[in-house]
Amino acid sequence: MAEEEEHLQQLRSKATELFLREEWKDSIDAYSHFITLCTQKTEKTSQTHTHSDPNHLQKLRRSLCIALCNRAEARSKLKDFHSALQDCNHALALDASHSKTLLCKGKILLCLNRYSMAMECFRTAMLDPQNSECSNEYLEKCKKLEFLSRTGSLDLSDWVSSGFRGKAPELAEYIGGVQIKKSEISGRGLFATRNIDAGSLILVTKAIAMERSILGGIDPSEEAQLAMWKNFIDKVSDFVRKCPKTRGLIGKLSNGENEEELEVVDVDLFRPESVENVKLCDEVDMGKLLAILDVNSLTEDAVSANVLRRNNDCYGVGLWLLPAFINHSCCPNARRLHVGDYLIVHASKDLKAGEEITFAYLDPLCPLSKRKEMSMTWGIHCKCKRCRFEGDVLSKQEVKEIEIGLERGMDVGGVVYKLEEQMKKWKVRGKEKAYLRASFWCAYSEVHRSEKSMKRWGRRIPTLDIVVDSINDVVGGDHRLLKVLVEDFNLKKNSGGGLVEMEKVFKLGREVFGKVVKKQAMKTLLELCIGD
Repeated sequence: MAEEEEHLQQLRSKATELFLREEWKDSIDAYSHFITLCTQKTEKTSQTHTHSDPNHLQKLRRSLCIALCNRAEARSKLKDFHSALQDCNHALALDASHSKTLLCKGKILLCLNRYSMAMECFRTAMLDPQNSECSNEYLEKCKKLEFLSRTGSLDLSDWVSSGFRGKAPELAEYIGGVQIKKSEISGRGLFATRNIDAGSLILVTKAIAMERSILGGIDPSEEAQLAMWKNFIDKVSDFVRKCPKTRGLIGKLSNGENEEELEVVDVDLFRPESVENVKLCDEVDMGKLLAILDVNSLTEDAVSANVLRRNNDCYGVGLWLLPAFINHSCCPNARRLHVGDYLIVHASKDLKAGEEITFAYLDPLCPLSKRKEMSMTWGIHCKCKRCRFEGDVLSKQEVKEIEIGLERGMDVGGVVYKLEEQMKKWKVRGKEKAYLRASFWCAYSEVHRSEKSMKRWGRRIPTLDIVVDSINDVVGGDHRLLKVLVEDFNLKKNSGGGLVEMEKVFKLGREVFGKVVKKQAMKTLLELCIGD
């Protein structure tokens, strides 16, 4: 009996030493061995009731509770949150008021964005005077994040005004008024359930996994991209292996096959608090997982994205669950911001209830021919109204001549003038006119930036305001439209004017970046991200 006790003591001491040295994997193995033997001894002692020390069973249970708590913390360090929570629950079954375990469980739930459940743990842990200060700190943090997750009241003004110094602010998962439905574009899509103003938040969600690489001012080579992709797959595979809920949710994403037969799932399954309603998967089919990642992964350098961080010389790829349901459109109505591992999706145009939310996977400010080339890479066959209209118009000889002239270095002012005259001749109006202006944006942009061209053509072509408003009506907020508007505002400001233009800049800025900063911080944001 004494030898058995000594062996247990040695095991516990070894596990504790490894834990304190932050050798998490080895400490987990040592604690697992101790927990197995201690559990067996506890059960045996509980059944026999023959031990001379009446407190012996209580001591064994206390040792087991501490070991489970420490193993939970070690597992959480390795992001094995599912197993860590199981350890916490097992420990609390032995001692429901064990404050260290309550604190550990609360921190794990906080990492999983389950704010309400985490708050209950921290409130209970505060009853222990030794942990009250630490628990209260986490409780206040939890309250703030729970409010953000409930309201979507996000304000990044202080961080932006500081020039993105320090760590990115802590964000909370948020799901606005959206639902998943069958889509006329492809398979399933994400739809607004209420009217959403331009700039308003739609989603804030954390990546399942991300991989980034510093570029050093050059595009990543094919070899570098393959290495990144492998590391990214490994991270996703590791997380999926550890978390049954994530396995179940990823399994609901498209793998690019049988799109019309896919199940329309409830958006509530993707809320962090939804634990019980997700059908858990026991195995990971690597072939299916690779196909899912190929179809649904997003990169930070996309045309519909802005990255908020101090060092923009990075390339990142990640997997976010709900944004994976957002389909492509050449007339998109949503954009995304990348802040750390979080993805913020906001409306770039006013959305009506029942309208499908869309991103631009292909550059909406380039001609149909180039969009078709890019669509081959994405595996997209766009059948939107814009593509159908341009397909008819661009087959006309007059437009082909304009395209050829542009390729051969024809004066861009002449290109814009000729296109505008042809649209008058064909009686092209409204959005259809905006479609063509968007496709020839490079010409419009160049002529309005050239003092020489404007002197020659300025009176015969539409003003910059008209062109930007027209294109913005169909493609939503775009950083390139914002950039020329900022340049125009700076010119007029230096000439003593520009107040009206300033309001237009701020309005478009909210469509490009979302309503995540106050007005003064928006000025800083424009300088950091647009004014280069």
